[in-house]
Amino acid sequence: MYMKNVIIAEKPSVAQSIAAIVGAGQRRDGYIEGNGYAVTWAFGHLVQLAMPEAYGFAGFRRENLPILPAGFTLIPRQKREGKEYKDDPGVVHQLNIIKGLFEGGDRIIVATDAGREGELIFRYIYHYLGCTKPFVRLWISSLTDKAIREGMERLQPGGNYDNLYLSAKARSEADWLIGINGSQALSLAAGRGVFSLGRVQTPTLAMICSRYLENRSFTPKKYMQIRITVEKDGIAFHATAEHRYENKTAADNALGEMKACGTFHITELTRREVKEEPPLLYDLTALQREANTRLDFSADRTLSLAQSLYEKKVLSYPRTGSRYVSEDVFDEIPSRIALLRQHPRFGQYAASLSGTPLNRRSVDGGKVTDHHALIITENLPSGLSKDEQAIYDMVAARLLEAFSAPCIKEVTEIHAAVGNDTAQAKGTVVKSAGWRAVRGEKEDGDEDAPLPRLEQDESLPIQSLEAVERQTKPKPLHTENSLLSAMEHCGREIGDEQLRASIRETGIGTPATRAAVIETLFARGYIRREKKSLVPTDKGMAVHETVKDKKIANVEMTAAWEDTLARIESGEADAAAFRRDIEAYTAQIVTELLESKVSVASPKGEYPCPKCRNSRVLFFPKVVKCADVDCGFTLFRNKGGKELSDKQLAELLTKGRTGVIKGFKSKEGKAFDASLVLRPDFSVGYEFADKKPSKGKSAKKK
Repeated sequence: MYMKNVIIAEKPSVAQSIAAIVGAGQRRDGYIEGNGYAVTWAFGHLVQLAMPEAYGFAGFRRENLPILPAGFTLIPRQKREGKEYKDDPGVVHQLNIIKGLFEGGDRIIVATDAGREGELIFRYIYHYLGCTKPFVRLWISSLTDKAIREGMERLQPGGNYDNLYLSAKARSEADWLIGINGSQALSLAAGRGVFSLGRVQTPTLAMICSRYLENRSFTPKKYMQIRITVEKDGIAFHATAEHRYENKTAADNALGEMKACGTFHITELTRREVKEEPPLLYDLTALQREANTRLDFSADRTLSLAQSLYEKKVLSYPRTGSRYVSEDVFDEIPSRIALLRQHPRFGQYAASLSGTPLNRRSVDGGKVTDHHALIITENLPSGLSKDEQAIYDMVAARLLEAFSAPCIKEVTEIHAAVGNDTAQAKGTVVKSAGWRAVRGEKEDGDEDAPLPRLEQDESLPIQSLEAVERQTKPKPLHTENSLLSAMEHCGREIGDEQLRASIRETGIGTPATRAAVIETLFARGYIRREKKSLVPTDKGMAVHETVKDKKIANVEMTAAWEDTLARIESGEADAAAFRRDIEAYTAQIVTELLESKVSVASPKGEYPCPKCRNSRVLFFPKVVKCADVDCGFTLFRNKGGKELSDKQLAELLTKGRTGVIKGFKSKEGKAFDASLVLRPDFSVGYEFADKKPSKGKSAKKK
C-alpha cells in the first residue's frame, strides 16, 4: 500500500509541474492524484487576518482605537459583494478540498514558494483548518524537473522553517495593526474621505514627497566655466578650467587672460590601469531597478514577468534578496553559459568563455540567504512574449557579465596651467573590454575618444576657448529605479551611528514586497507618474504634511523593524517581544494622528449632520455619512442613475434641497429632471417643478 502523500503548491501551474514529476496524472476537483500522491494547490493567500468587525469593532470610532486583538482570527479570503465583504466561494471550496486531503493523507509536503510569503500562505491554511499532522518542506530555487526531483529526494523537516513562519506572521500582524489603526485614526482626524497608512507604505510616501519638495524648492545658481580645446598629432581634446565664475563679466576677463597666454602647459600627468570588476548577479531589486531604466518597466511589471519565467522553468526563484551563488550552484554555471551559445544575441560571447577561468566575484555561499541570485535554468526558453524575452535576456546577459573577466582600462588624467587658471582633462582607453563586451555598452561618462599621447611639462597651443553657462542642479525626482534603491539602502542614511551600524544593509520592505508597496501608493491616489518620475498628488502631499513628523513616517524605525524581522527569521530575536513593541508603537501613532489636522483641498468644507446635529458628516466615494456611527445618517451618491456631485450633496445637507438636476432615469428607463429634497425621516425624494415633493421611497442603497 502506497503512503498517501499530500503535496500543496502555491499555484495550480506549479502543482502541475510537481505532479508530473511524482507521477500523479489523474485530474480531480482541486487536486491531481496518482502514484501515492495527491497534489493540491492554493491560489495565493487563501486565508487572511480578519478585519476589526470580527473582534467587535464596527465602524470608525475614536473610542475603539487602538484596536489591539489579544489574538488574531484567521478567515477565508473575502471578496466584495455589493456593500459587504463575504467569503470567496471559490476559496472556501478549495479550502474544503485541502482539508479533506490533509485529513485523509499520511504525510503533508509543503511546496509553496520557498520564501517568507510562501511559508505564510501554507501555515495560515494549516492553522485555519486546525490541522496538526506533521509536514515536511520542499525547498527549491527553481521549478525545473531536475530541481523538483532533487528537492523531493532531500525534503526538509517542516520545523526547520518555524522561525521563517514566525517572521512572516510577525510582519503580517504588524502590517495589520499599523495599517488598520493608522488608517482609521487619520480618516477620523480628516473628517472626510478614507485615508490609508501603512508600516512600509507611509515611509515610502515620505521619501517621494520629501524628494519632490526638495526638488521644487531648489533654487539653481548659474555659473560660468571655460572650455578649452587643444590639439596634438591631429587629435583634438577638451579640457575644463577648474575655476567657476559667478557672472559673464568675470568669465570674459579670464577668457581674455587665457587668450593672451595662448598656451596649455601640462603641470601634472598620471596614467593608471584600472581594473573594473564585473557587476554582481541580479537579486530582484537590482533586476527591477535596471528594467525600469532600460525598459521602462514598473517594479510590479518586472516581478510579474520574472515570476512567469520562473513558472515556465527558465528562471530561478525571483523573490531573492541575494546577489551571490554558492559553490554547488557555481559548478553548474559552465553548463548555463554553454546553453547561451544558442542565444541569437549573446551566443558568440558565450562561446568565447568556453575553457576560460570564470570570475568568482559572485560566488560566496555565506552571502546566500534563502535563495541564490537570479540565474537562468538549464531549460532553453521558447514561446516567450516580447516582455518576457526582454527580462530573460537581461538575466542571461548579467550571468555572462558576472562570470567574465574584469574590464581593463588605461585612465589618463592631466592638470594644466592656462594663464592664471588651471584646467583638467581625463581620457580613457579600454585595453580589454572583459565583461563590458557582453552588451557592448559604454560606461556612462566614458570619453569616446582617448587623449593623444601627452607628456608632463609639455606646452600646447590653445585652439579655441569658450565660456559655457552652467547651473547647479537639484536632486532629481524619484523614479522607480531610484526609489527602489532608496528603499533598499535607507539603512545607510540613518543619522544614529549605532543604529546605522546595526542595520546599514537593511532597507524597508523586502525584495518581494517593494513593488506591491509602490503599486499601493498608486492605487490610493497618493502618487502619479510624470514620464518616469514619481510625483505626489495633492492627496498624497496632504497625508505627508500631516504625518511627516510622526512615528508612522519614520524611515529609521521601519528599517529597524525589518532588521528585527530578519533576526526573528534567524532565531536571534523574539516574535512576542516584537509584537509588544508594535502594539506600543500603534498606540502612540493613534494618539498622534487623532490630534492631527488634515488639510486636504476640498470644495466640501465641513457640514454638521442634519440628523443628530452633534457631529459632522464624512464624504466618501460612494456615500456621505455621519461621523457618529450610532447616528446612522447616510446619503448615497447614486440617485436615479445619477452620480451626485459634492456640491449637490452639500446643498442637500445645508438647505434640505438641491436645484433642478437633469438626467435622472425612472425604473422604466425614462429620463426626467427634478430637485432632490431631504425628507423629515432623512430619506431623499424628488421634487418636480410646480409639484409637491414625491412620496416615493428614498434612494436605494447601493
